[in-house]
Amino acid sequence: MIASPCLLMVAPNGARRVYQDHPAIPLTPEELARDAKECLAAGASAMHLHVREADGRHLLDAAAYQEALSAIQDAVGDQLLLQVTSEAGGRYSPSEQRRVIEALQPEYVSIAVREWFGDAYEVHASGELCRHLASRGTHIQYIVYSPEDIYHFNNLRDKGVVPHGSAFLLCVLGRYADPPIADPGRLPGFLQALAAGDHWAVCAFGPTEGDCLALAAQQGGHARVGFENNLWRADGQLATHNAELVADTKARIEATGRRVMTATEARHFLALTTNARTGVTL
Repeated sequence: MIASPCLLMVAPNGARRVYQDHPAIPLTPEELARDAKECLAAGASAMHLHVREADGRHLLDAAAYQEALSAIQDAVGDQLLLQVTSEAGGRYSPSEQRRVIEALQPEYVSIAVREWFGDAYEVHASGELCRHLASRGTHIQYIVYSPEDIYHFNNLRDKGVVPHGSAFLLCVLGRYADPPIADPGRLPGFLQALAAGDHWAVCAFGPTEGDCLALAAQQGGHARVGFENNLWRADGQLATHNAELVADTKARIEATGRRVMTATEARHFLALTTNARTGVTL
């Protein structure tokens, strides 16, 4: 039995879903702050954050991120570790993605390997920014959609393009589809591609999300849950809100004999001893 605690992150909205998909999906700073309080109470350690235009479209904008981060921190203080996304969402080029993250200088950011490291120019520019962010204390979670993405990441690290040392990768099972169903049987292929010493987490599409996250917890990984990837309970019924999915995942993690990290433990786990956005020592 694995005794180490599990980082439980909530991804409450994503880049694509809107109120027509679920009336409780949080899109505004005020709604994100409300969700943060509910998900913290349900057991979340961290939140993966997307912001939106007024019309609901995916947005990468440093000022909008600052507004949302401030609203969430006013609601929960430092009790949730906040991760911003750099996702293209079909709207942004790699240079635009980098520009926003460079301006924001966040404490924690997610980067999709296949979006940021395409041709030779992108590899150079994206690697330079990743090394800069890491040097000043920003933690990067690398998103991988296949074992091939992991092999590509390992090669980038071997060449010194991205920072050396252990990394934290998010393995994505499934995709947006109708119906969206992730296959837990794909997880071993991801794990075989991981380099020794790396940490990993799983997110999964559709009502098999809980099964995939329970498997991740059993195998020593970490979990990301929420409306970005899944709107349904395990019985196929629509979940009422993100906190319901968080509470179910927390119970599944605890059933494996592990417990969920606090935000303070998550920061130590990720070696975030200083908040990169505020400069405050934690």
